[in-house]
Amino acid sequence: MKFKRGVELAKGRIDLAPLVDVVFLLIIFFMLTSSFVRQPGIMVRLPKAVTSEALEEKNLIITITAEGQIFLEEKLISQDELASKLEEAALTERPILIKADQNSSLGSVVEVWDLCRKSGISRVSIATKP
Repeated sequence: MKFKRGVELAKGRIDLAPLVDVVFLLIIFFMLTSSFVRQPGIMVRLPKAVTSEALEEKNLIITITAEGQIFLEEKLISQDELASKLEEAALTERPILIKADQNSSLGSVVEVWDLCRKSGISRVSIATKP
């Protein structure tokens, strides 16, 4: 029996094995890289609300953790510093979004809301999960 040397491709036939290998490698690559991407930010479990609405504007975000820590745009801040920053935000008439953990105390949320009102900011929203 005599075998032919070299590779002869028949017209119109494409070997699919290398193509399938490349596709599987791409799938594995994207599965591994996507599972290690971590969302930056502060971990806050928002309370659920049935009547929540999506906001369209760019808000100044105040985050209150379950431990009572206050963050302004992901930077830890005290209440005195927050009051001065809110007075600056009142001049630009930028709306405020309060993201409070569902286990945070109501008192800390009310204190932040009161600081917003004292600063002259009338548009204050509380973030929830739908």
